Order: sequence, then C-alpha cells, then structure tokens
Amino acid sequence: MAAIAVAGRRSMLIGSLCAFSAAAIWGGMYVVSKYVLAYVPPLTLVAIRLVIATLVLGLVLQIRGELQLPRGEVTRIALCGLIGYTISLGTQFAGTHLSSAHAGALITSATPAFVALFAGWLLKEHVSALRWLAIVIATLGVAIVSSDTSGTSNGALPLIGNALLGAAAISWAFYSVLVKAAMARYSALLVTAWVSAFGVLFTAPLVPLEVFDQSPLPALPSLPALAVLGVLYIGIVSTAGAFYLWNKGFELLDASLASLFFFAQPVTGSVLGWLLLGEQITERVIVGAVVIGAGVVMASRG
Repeated sequence: MAAIAVAGRRSMLIGSLCAFSAAAIWGGMYVVSKYVLAYVPPLTLVAIRLVIATLVLGLVLQIRGELQLPRGEVTRIALCGLIGYTISLGTQFAGTHLSSAHAGALITSATPAFVALFAGWLLKEHVSALRWLAIVIATLGVAIVSSDTSGTSNGALPLIGNALLGAAAISWAFYSVLVKAAMARYSALLVTAWVSAFGVLFTAPLVPLEVFDQSPLPALPSLPALAVLGVLYIGIVSTAGAFYLWNKGFELLDASLASLFFFAQPVTGSVLGWLLLGEQITERVIVGAVVIGAGVVMASRG
C-alpha cells in the first residue's frame, strides 16, 4: 500500500509539472503570436505550427518505432484534431488577431470550468464541491491579473474577437476531455502526434479562405527574422512540446485538476512581459498570482 501511495504521489507530481509547463509556455505564446500575426494570417499560422509539430513528433515516434495508429482509433483521434487543433487553435489565433493578447489570456482562462463540466459528462468524473470552489477562486485570480491594463494601449476588445476567444476556450476544454479518453489506451506521445496530423488535414484546406488578412501572403524569406523565430517557437515549443506536456498531464491527473494549471498562463505572460518587454509587475498581478496559486493548491488537496 505504501508503494502504491508513493507511485500515486509521483504521478501527481509529474502530471502537475507537465500541465503547468504547458500552460507556462502558452503564456508566452500570446505575446509571440500577436507579433507573428502581423505577418501571417491566423489559419495559415495554425497550419504551419501543426505541420512543424507533426514533423517533430512523427520523427520521435519513428525513432521509437511507435508510429502506427490502430485503425479503430482513427475516428476518435480525427475528432480530437478537428475540435482541439483546427477549431480551437483557429478561433484562438483569429480572436487574438482581432482583439488583443491580453484578452486572449483572460478569456481562454475560462477553460478549466468547461473541462470540469465536460469531464463530469463524458468521463463520469466526480468534481467535488471543494474543487468547484477552487475553480472559482483561481478564476478570480485570473480576473485580478488580467484586469491590470498598465502599459497597454489597446483598451477596446472587439466583440467578434472576444466571441472567437470564448469559442476557443470551450472547444479546447472539450478536446482536453476527449484526448484524455484516448490516452486510456495509447501513449500521450502517439496521441499528440496523430492529433497534430489530423489537425493539418482539416486546417490546410481552410488556408485559402483566410478572411482576416486580405493582403497577399508574404514569402518566408521576406519575413523579419523575429517573425521566423516566432513561427518556429510556436511550432516546436508551443505546439509539439507544450501539447505533449498538456496531454501527459491529463493522462496522469483527473481532468478537472489538470485543467487548473491552465491558470498559470496569464501569470507567466505577465512575468515574461516584465522580463522581455520591460512591462511593470504591479501589486495587482502579484495578488492575482497568489490567489491563483491558492486555488490550485486547494484543488490538489481536494
């Protein structure tokens, strides 16, 4: 029994680190994507990041000899790719493009509440009253952090952009629960790689239909060096790496608990803004970070 308890604590620790790391990476991605989207339209950027992620993860699977996906799982994995990558990432980038990076971090942080709802419905996962309270507390912390507008010049949040960001939060929550069910049979690495591949399949045909940027697509050599680095960061780190870590966290933890680490996203974005852009860390950001941390700790104990 002691060995089982130790193994359980170890799995919780690893799962928590994976989910937190993924959210932390995505916290910086909003700043990067806001810059890159000035040169590359949203759906095109989604397709590029998924192609890069598929190549990276596919290479790792090929080296490990685990590339083949069982035919019986094609429909489930394809659905994950459509909902999680094509729909969620597409609406996330489009919403960020029309609104702001600040709004993107705030609105998509509603994801954990929707994960708890979908987990109870699809996975029959019990979400205790304490964990619901923790979600409310952590959400309050996000609101505190995100309400700090010091150093920002765009106070207007376009309605369409915000609606798209809300759709991104709901669809990502649905994807997270679906992918957890898929990982009951297969590894997080295999599932992530094939979901990325199906994401490319569903997203690529939509690229010619871009409606958010009417100008011709720039050739890669004409992009600024920082934009090229941003695309590589989004594809390799924020997609291949972070998606695997997020899925691994959901493999090891209850969905409602793993999703709470999503709240690290706005805090990390604020810290990176301070380190890289010289933005000010205010008392409001610090208080919000502490409140978020309290919510996550409460959920873990629950």
